[in-house]
This record gives sequence, C-alpha cells and structure tokens, in this order.
Amino acid sequence: MTDDPLLIAALVACAAVLIILLLGINSFRKGGADAAKESNKFMRWRLGAQFVAILLILAFVYFRRQSGG
Repeated sequence: MTDDPLLIAALVACAAVLIILLLGINSFRKGGADAAKESNKFMRWRLGAQFVAILLILAFVYFRRQSGG
C-alpha cells in the first residue's frame, strides 16, 4: 500500500497543508497590517491545498475500493 503513488501524493498534499497552516499561523502571530495580509494569503493557499488533498484522498479511496483491496 505504501508504494501506491496516489497515497504518496495524498500524504505529500497533507504535509503541504500542514506547512502552509503553520506559515499562516506564524505570520498571524507577528501582528501588524502587513502580517495580516500575509496571513490571509497563506490561509487562502491552505484552502486550495486542502481541496487538492481531499480530492487525492477521495480518489485513493475510490480506486482502492474498485480494485478490491
């Protein structure tokens, strides 16, 4: 199962979501007007990355069920 490229892509996407989330939180922690804009930018990127990660996870589950294992 760990050699499945779709699973690996989903795990990488989840890691990317975590990294983007941490960057956004760190930017928010700094404070200030510029930091708020930067934090907002990171959170928009996070939403997109989460969307991709969820699609990859759903595709992995779908194809895993189709192959019977």
